[in-house]
Amino acid sequence: MLPPKSGKARQRRDRFARTWLLRAALTASLPILILGTCARAEEASENQVKAAYLFNFAKSAQWPSALLAEGTAPLIIGVFGGDDEFVDILKGMVAEKSIGSHPIAVKHVNAGDDLTRCQMIFFRASERRATRAAIASLNSVNFLLVGEEPAFLRDGGMINLILNNGRIQFEISHDALDRSAIQFSSKFLSLAKANNGSSNQQIDTPRQVRIRIPPEYPSIAKRMNLEGSVQLEATVGRDGSVKGVRVLGGHPLLAEALTRAVMRWKFEPAARDSTELVKYSFVPEQPEQ
Repeated sequence: MLPPKSGKARQRRDRFARTWLLRAALTASLPILILGTCARAEEASENQVKAAYLFNFAKSAQWPSALLAEGTAPLIIGVFGGDDEFVDILKGMVAEKSIGSHPIAVKHVNAGDDLTRCQMIFFRASERRATRAAIASLNSVNFLLVGEEPAFLRDGGMINLILNNGRIQFEISHDALDRSAIQFSSKFLSLAKANNGSSNQQIDTPRQVRIRIPPEYPSIAKRMNLEGSVQLEATVGRDGSVKGVRVLGGHPLLAEALTRAVMRWKFEPAARDSTELVKYSFVPEQPEQ
């Protein structure tokens, strides 16, 4: 008869099983993975869900050849600070995974280490004081910078993992991604939670929106406690792409944010060009109790 498993052995077995299930989900599309991992957050640990997100960010990115040239050199994900447990989970998540011909490697780094050997860096919340200086020391257009701390995007980060109503989601800085040599599809961007604010959206049009990217609430508007509605008129081509936007009303700061987002939208194709009316209400988020 086999001896009973110890508590630590059961924990390792359970963690391995959850990691295996998440890795299996990685073969699906990013939207399916996000919905699946968030809905089953009670079964997968926070670290495992974050590790799954990191893999998908690396997989979804459009890496320029200058950063990920031909050959089999690894794509290195650096974990800046934090404990070894997360690093081990991430290593297990990406084991034997690759981006094209490039195997994925994980490296635990700290302040003072050479971060330029990494293509992607995940800044742990425990390293908040060192994060801004580390980002400032990098030519950030050549790195994918991911964090998990409320001020991360304001410090120059690109993608931030957040806990929202018990679910892990991600928010993005459009400005930082626009400056980056690393690009993402509109479909990927549409999955991001609108950061720094909440909104109420209305679209007065029979033409369906296929890809809808939320506007980024301007940080200066948040500091001013600025809120209100914006109304736009979007000219949409037959292929569904937005050809131009005209502001009909709203504060200029909020109108600019909405204009930049709507220009990335994708409508259903139609027989001819059309004009669509978009209304959007910006409301600053209230701090969680």
